[in-house]
Amino acid sequence: MVERKSLTSGRTRRALKMGSLASQVGSSYLWTSLRRPFLTSARYEQKLFDIHLKNARRIVEGSKELRGAFMKLVQMLSMREDLLPIEAIDILRTTQASVPPMDYRAISQQIRRELSKPPEQLFASFDTEAFAAASLGQVHRARLKSGEEVAVKIQYPGVDATVEQDLGNLKLLLRTLQAIAGDLMRQRIDTKSIYNELEERLREELDYVNEARNMEHFRRLLGNDQSVLIPRVIRHLSSRRVLTMSYIDGYRLADIFGEMADLELRTWVARKYYELVWRQILEFGVLHTDPQPGNYLVTWHPRLGVLDFGSVRYFSPIVRRASLQLAQAIIEQNDRSLASALLKLGYLSPEQDPAPMVRIIYILFEPVIVDRMYHPNEYDAVSKAATVGEIAFEHKLYKSPRHSIFLLRALIGLDGIMKGLGVTMNYAALFRECVRNALRASQK
Repeated sequence: MVERKSLTSGRTRRALKMGSLASQVGSSYLWTSLRRPFLTSARYEQKLFDIHLKNARRIVEGSKELRGAFMKLVQMLSMREDLLPIEAIDILRTTQASVPPMDYRAISQQIRRELSKPPEQLFASFDTEAFAAASLGQVHRARLKSGEEVAVKIQYPGVDATVEQDLGNLKLLLRTLQAIAGDLMRQRIDTKSIYNELEERLREELDYVNEARNMEHFRRLLGNDQSVLIPRVIRHLSSRRVLTMSYIDGYRLADIFGEMADLELRTWVARKYYELVWRQILEFGVLHTDPQPGNYLVTWHPRLGVLDFGSVRYFSPIVRRASLQLAQAIIEQNDRSLASALLKLGYLSPEQDPAPMVRIIYILFEPVIVDRMYHPNEYDAVSKAATVGEIAFEHKLYKSPRHSIFLLRALIGLDGIMKGLGVTMNYAALFRECVRNALRASQK
């Protein structure tokens, strides 16, 4: 039997739950800090590590109960490997799994409020069981009166009413995580930039009119690529909280992870997804920034289907051109051009020595520098992140421009998907091809 959930609502009730969660997290770190003088260094670090894991579980359980905006914010935080140890991040990432759907009666009422009629009058048929449920809404299959199959995404009633409250509590959590990052990860985190970017992206995700625009924009950008599928928006059955789109059928991307799946198919998908990410960054200047495998389908042709356009980052022409310069400098290992690009992108100040940051870039982009057949699992992201953290701490490299926050999320997602597909190939050669194609496109 499917468990039905409702969005925890009521300002007082929600505030009490959030306040209790924040208090538990903060108190646990305070208590551990007070005990520090009485513990050996090794014992203190072990205690602190245990608290990180315990609090990550607390945050996950709280987000699953509160759902809505807070769960989406926790999902966004789960991509920040610089804030917590990887073991705690892995716990936060469990919020990316499907959550129990909301009762159909509430969903039907939401559609009536948004489109003036119940689903039974708007569609030839409408499945009462959701086939996907997430933090902000759920998706139902339906059939138009023309006979076309569609997917209908409905935002949970009351989610937008919790946003201000949840954003306020996010500030408290970020302050706590900032202290953790400084204590354990030896990094200084610009929580203001992180907060501002998370807030902006969250507000965009709550506006399905904005998501419809993003979807139509990607259909135009990729209109000539017959190997990519983007859903078509059904405008007259869409609103700010309901989005009706053409239905795409296929395997979930995660279904072809692992060596049991066909190698030829995995290789095609790995290459296609890799090219698509870099094309967005270097050529379009528009990036789909929600890289969880559930947002991608593989059809039988094969074609790569891309879903959920709520989180899309638009980069300025200056940032896109500087990103292309950075990519080209990485290939050529041109330190001067690399430093110039980092300055344009806001990672460095004019008075800073660029050498440590250049070294960091070479560490992070090792898979595209090593010109040979390369398996994604060869890249140990945890140890690399630790090395990068030490360099950044030593040289006070704390600048984190806003545009980098969701770019980082997309690149971490790219690494995770490549590891899931597990395909050995020459990623350096593939990266060079992506950069060459972007350079040709920029000269047209």
